[in-house]
Amino acid sequence: MTALTDQLLASFDASVTDFTTAITLPPEIYTSDEFLAFERDALFAREWQCVGRASRVPNVGDYFTTTVNGDPIIVARAKDGQIHAFSSICQHRGMEVADDSGNCTKFTCLYHLWSYDLTGRLLGAPAMERTTSFDKKEFPLPPLAVELWQGFVFVHFDLHATPLAPTLASYEPYLKNYDLENTVCPGTFTLTDMPWNWKVMFENFNDGYHANKLHHTIQDFCPSELAEFPVEWTPNSNVIFRTNGYIHIDGGFNATTKALMPIFPNLTTEERTRSTFALMPPTLCFGTAPDQAFFFIVRPKTANTIDVEIGYLFHPSALDNPMFDHLLNMSDAGVQVFVKQDQDATAKVQRGLNSRHAARGRYSWQEESHIQFNKWLVQRYRQHWPAT
Repeated sequence: MTALTDQLLASFDASVTDFTTAITLPPEIYTSDEFLAFERDALFAREWQCVGRASRVPNVGDYFTTTVNGDPIIVARAKDGQIHAFSSICQHRGMEVADDSGNCTKFTCLYHLWSYDLTGRLLGAPAMERTTSFDKKEFPLPPLAVELWQGFVFVHFDLHATPLAPTLASYEPYLKNYDLENTVCPGTFTLTDMPWNWKVMFENFNDGYHANKLHHTIQDFCPSELAEFPVEWTPNSNVIFRTNGYIHIDGGFNATTKALMPIFPNLTTEERTRSTFALMPPTLCFGTAPDQAFFFIVRPKTANTIDVEIGYLFHPSALDNPMFDHLLNMSDAGVQVFVKQDQDATAKVQRGLNSRHAARGRYSWQEESHIQFNKWLVQRYRQHWPAT
């Protein structure tokens, strides 16, 4: 029997009112692998997904590999200077032609030496001359649409997808003074098999309510009561964001509660006394502070597990400081305190959602982002719900 019933669909209505009356989404949509399979088709296969920073492939021939909705892909900068994305699955027998990163002039499948250029075009297919009507042009590595936004690389399975940038426009004024395209990213790290649903990750990232409750003392400089929700979500938007004020200028998420890296020089005084936290579902969580930006790329594996790639962005002048590595370690050590507390909380939330006693709770005004996220989700659930 399917979990995707008309009753479940109708139950979403109670989660998309305003925070004064709304209740949380049904627990089963966080725990059911059948529901995740539905989301993979309704959301992940139909939306722009972030795969990393363009700075990972600065030169012609640079490439990296990743997975998008479970599909292995290659992201490469080709001879035309543009970033291309395409499947890494050889169109002969299905072997991955690459599963690493580096620099090359072509990709060669080691199984039978079919080779492809940096756009995925088939270059060579040995011993195929006797195969009837074989045309190399008909066997490229399947391409994905690519769009760059604020230095991030997004891909889409639909080559004719509606452009992403206009749907993120409401958030862009909050990023203008960071010049994110020219920031430096000293690398990323990935947490694997984290034991919670991808939506739990998104909700926790943009949850102002828990800021100085779960993170009391270390986040008292950025308290829950200073959360604001400046933009109401609209049906054509692919970003949900809030701001959260500080009690002092140039706050930092570390033991000192002060920024450790150089402050972005064009920030206003207002921008130096707040952070922003944004969701660009279904894969990117992004935030800003006066001395850095930070991002989480979320990749669901099962209904109850995800991988999360985490990175930081700094003003280029940060690298001029001979103490940069030490300051980065200090900054990361502070973030890890938050991460560990969040990991404990979200793991327990996921266990709770699997309980027969899991409830559909009520919202605080400090959880307005959750209502907006619900609306983004439910709009797509309704649009792609299977007929019953």
